[in-house]
Amino acid sequence: MRRITGKAKDETLIELQDATDSQTTDENNGNGVSLSEMAILPGHTETDKLQTNRDTVFFRDGVRRIDFVLSYVDDKDGEKKQERRKEFEANLEKAGLELETEDKSESKDQKTYFLKIHAPWDVLATYAEVLKIKVPFKESDIPHSQDAPLEWLSHPLRLPEHIMRPQPDYFTYPFDKKKTDFFLISDKDTFFPPSTRSRIVFYILARCPYYNEGRKDREKTGIKRLLSNGTYAAAFPLHDCRYWKRARNAECESERYNLYKNWARFLCFYKEQPLNLIRKYYGEKIGIYFAWLGFYTEMLFFAALMGVICFAYGLLSYDDNVSSKEICDANIGGSIIMCPLCDKKCPFWKLNSTCLSSWQSHLFDNEGTVFFAIFMGIWVTLFLEFWKRRQARLEYEWDLVDFEEEQLQLQIRPEFEIQCTNRRLNKITQEMEPYLPVTSKCARFCLSAATVIFWISLIVACIIGVIAYRLAVYAAFASIIKDPMRKIQLVGRFITPQLATSVTASCINFVIIMILNFFYERVAIWITDMEIPKTHLEYENKLTVKMFLFQFVNYYSSCFYVAFFKGKFVGHPGAYTYMFGNWSTLRNEECDPGGCLIELTTQLVIVMTGKQMCGNIQEALLPVMRNWWSGRKGRHHPENHYSRWEQDHVLQNFSQLGLFYEYLEMVVQFGFITLFVASFPLAPLLALFNNILEIRVDAWKFTTQFRRPVASKARNIGAWLEILNAVAVLSVVTNAFIMAFTSDMIPRMVYLYAYSEGSNMRGYVNNSLSVYNISRIPLRSMPEEHDYWFDNSTTTCRYRDYRYPPGHEREYTHTMHFWHILAAKMAFIIIMEHVVFMVKFFVAWLIPDVPSDVKARIKRERYLVQEHLHNYEVERLKMQLSASFVTEPRSETSSTME
Repeated sequence: MRRITGKAKDETLIELQDATDSQTTDENNGNGVSLSEMAILPGHTETDKLQTNRDTVFFRDGVRRIDFVLSYVDDKDGEKKQERRKEFEANLEKAGLELETEDKSESKDQKTYFLKIHAPWDVLATYAEVLKIKVPFKESDIPHSQDAPLEWLSHPLRLPEHIMRPQPDYFTYPFDKKKTDFFLISDKDTFFPPSTRSRIVFYILARCPYYNEGRKDREKTGIKRLLSNGTYAAAFPLHDCRYWKRARNAECESERYNLYKNWARFLCFYKEQPLNLIRKYYGEKIGIYFAWLGFYTEMLFFAALMGVICFAYGLLSYDDNVSSKEICDANIGGSIIMCPLCDKKCPFWKLNSTCLSSWQSHLFDNEGTVFFAIFMGIWVTLFLEFWKRRQARLEYEWDLVDFEEEQLQLQIRPEFEIQCTNRRLNKITQEMEPYLPVTSKCARFCLSAATVIFWISLIVACIIGVIAYRLAVYAAFASIIKDPMRKIQLVGRFITPQLATSVTASCINFVIIMILNFFYERVAIWITDMEIPKTHLEYENKLTVKMFLFQFVNYYSSCFYVAFFKGKFVGHPGAYTYMFGNWSTLRNEECDPGGCLIELTTQLVIVMTGKQMCGNIQEALLPVMRNWWSGRKGRHHPENHYSRWEQDHVLQNFSQLGLFYEYLEMVVQFGFITLFVASFPLAPLLALFNNILEIRVDAWKFTTQFRRPVASKARNIGAWLEILNAVAVLSVVTNAFIMAFTSDMIPRMVYLYAYSEGSNMRGYVNNSLSVYNISRIPLRSMPEEHDYWFDNSTTTCRYRDYRYPPGHEREYTHTMHFWHILAAKMAFIIIMEHVVFMVKFFVAWLIPDVPSDVKARIKRERYLVQEHLHNYEVERLKMQLSASFVTEPRSETSSTME
C-alpha cells in the first residue's frame, strides 16, 4: 500500500494494487482466468444469459456492482483526451478500482463510450476508515416512541412501514479495518449500501491525477477538471432500476421505484414523506432538505388558516366600513373635490371615484390585520424552534449526533489543493497542508466585495428606473382612464391610474428581477470560486451569503419602496416634491386614494406569485424537454437492449449546487410571507399551495428527470438557519412599520378615540383631508383640461394630509392632529416590537432545541456503544492471551525434546 500522487500526505490517494492483484487471483476459477476476462469468452452460457438484459447495475460477470459510470466520445482533440483518460484510468486502477469499458458500438448513438467502475472490498474498507464512515455493529434495542392517543387519525396520511423504515435501527461506530469482526458484516458485497459506495468512489475520482509519475502537474487532478475540459462527458452513479417498474435482479432493492410510487406522484400529495428511504437512497443532505421543506409546509397550514380567518373578517366586516360608505356616498364623497395627483395631465377629481378601491383596501387594512401581524411574529418563532427539535430528532435517527463539521474540514476541496501552492505545518496533525496567504485572501475578498457592491448598486439603479417609469406613465394612465371616448372606459371603472401604474411597474420590475438573477447567479459562483474556499462547507456558506444578499435586494427592494417611501415625501399643493429636484418634471407619486397598503398588496402578489409560477414551470418543463431531446434516439428501444447507464446518461445532471437553489427559492418565499405579510394575509395560503406542489415536483425531478446524485452528509440546513433567524427578527420590525406608516389603522384609531364626537368613525374621511386654495396652485401643476362638472366657482380642493387650511395663521403647516398620529405610530411600533420580541425570546427559551426523550436516547446509545466496544476489546484480548498460552507450552516441549 503506497501513495500514488506524490503530494502531501493529507492530499493523496492510496495505491491498493497488491490487494487488487490478490483479489483477482481469488476470483480466478482455478483456470488462471479472471471473471472480467471470462465475461468476454465466447460460448459462456451464464454470461450470454446476463448480457441479454442490459438494464442492470452489474458488470458483465453479473457479480461486481457498478458504483460509478464515466462517459466520453471521440472528437477533434481525441489524441490529447485519450492520453488523459489513459493516465487517469491507470491511476484509478492503481488506487484499487476495477474498470470495465462499453465500446461505442454497444451504445445506441454509436459514438459514446461508457467506463464502468467497481470498488472492491479493500478499497471500500480503506476509504470508509479514512472518511470515518459509521457502520452498524449491533441492532438497536431502544424501543421506538409510543403512538400518541389520537395517532389513528393520521393513518390515512401514513405510508407502509417497510417504506417509512426500509432498514432496522442499528448502533453504529466509525469503520476500522482492524476490527472487521466487530461489525455486522454478513456479506461484504452488500455491507456498504450503494449510496456509500458511490460516495467513496467519487472521493477517489475527485482526487485522482491524470499525469504520469515522471511528469507532475498539480492542476491535472480530479474528475471535475476532466469534465470541464471535455475529456469525459459525464460522471454519475446509477439508479437501481427504472422508476415505473421494479428491477428484474432480486439483489436490487428497487428503491427508486418505491420512491416514485409512494412519494413522487402528485396523487401522494397528502401522504407523509418517506424520509428514511430518501436518506438511504440520496444521502442525508438531500434528506434533510425534504424534511425541512415538509416541516415548513406543515407549519404553513396554521399561518394560512389564520390568514384566511383574517381575510374572512375583512369580508364579513364589509358592511361596517363607515369610511368606505362615506367615500361612496354621492352627498359626501361626491361633493369632495380632490387636488390633481400629477402635473398638467391629471384633472381635479371627486373622491367617490375611488369607491371600489376603498372597499378593496378594507379587505386587507382592518383591525384583524394587526392581530395577524402579531400572530406571524410569534408563528415564525414557533416554526424555527420546533424545526430545531425536529432536526435534533433526525440527527439521532440518522446517526448524525456525533457527526462534526470538523469531519468535513478534513475533506478539503480538490480545487483548494490544486490552486494553493503554499504549504505549512498543521500544529494538530503535524502534517504539511495547503494554505492561502493572508495577502491573497484580502485581495480576493476586496475584489469579491467590490463585485457584490457593484451588482447591488445595479439593482438599486434599476429600481430607480422603475420608479421613474411609474412617475412618467402615471399621467398617461390618468388621461386615458378619464377619457370617456376611449375603449378602455370599462376598465377605468375598476382600476385607478395609480393601480394601473402599480400593476405595470410591478410586472416590469419582475422581468428585471429575473434577468438580473440570470446574470448574478453566474457572477456569484465566479467570485466564490475566485476566493478559493478551503472546504465544501465553506464554499456553500460563502455562496449562500452572496446569493441571498443579492436576492434580498433584488426581490424585496420594490416592496420596501412601496411600503416605506411611496407617498411619504410628496409635499403638498403649491410645494410638491420632485424626484430629481424642482427642475425635474417627475413629481413624487402619491399612494392610491384607497391607501398605500393596497398597492403593497398588488406588488407582493405579482412578484411572489410570478416568481413561484415561473419557478415551478422552469423546474417541471425544462428537465422534461431536455431529457426528451437527449433520449429521443433510445426511446423506442426495448428495455433489455437499452442499458441502465445509457438510460441514466440522457437524464439531467444534478449539480453540486442544485440543492442550494432549492433552499434559496424557499427562503426567498419565506421572506415574502413574513416581511410583508401584514399587507396580504393570504400570502401564507399561496405559499402553502405552492409548497404542496413544490415537494412533489422536486420529488418527481429527483426520481425521474435527474441522474442519481452522489450521496453526502449534513446534520442541518447550514447557513440557511441563521438567515431564517435574521429574516424572522427583521419581519417583526417591517410589519410594525407597515402597520404604523403604510396602513391607515393608526390614524383611524386616533380619530376614533381622540377626535370622534360619537365614538364612531363618522366624519373620519373629512377629517383626514386638508384644504388648499386652487388659486395658489402653480401653473406647472394646474391641469390642462377639466371634467365637465368642474367650474370656476370651485375655489378649494382637498388632499390627504393633516395641515392647517388657507387663511389660518399657520396655513399649510402640520396640525396638532398630525403630531398626535405620529406619536401614536411611534408608540405602536415600540409596543408591538417589544411585545413580540418578548414573546419570541420567551418561547425560544421555553422550548429546548433537543427533546428530552432524544437526549435520553443519545445518552443511552452512547453508554451501550461504549459497553459493547469494551466487551469486544476484552474478548479480543482474552483470545490473544489464550492463543499465546497455547503456543508457549508447545515451544517449551519441542525444545525439551531437542
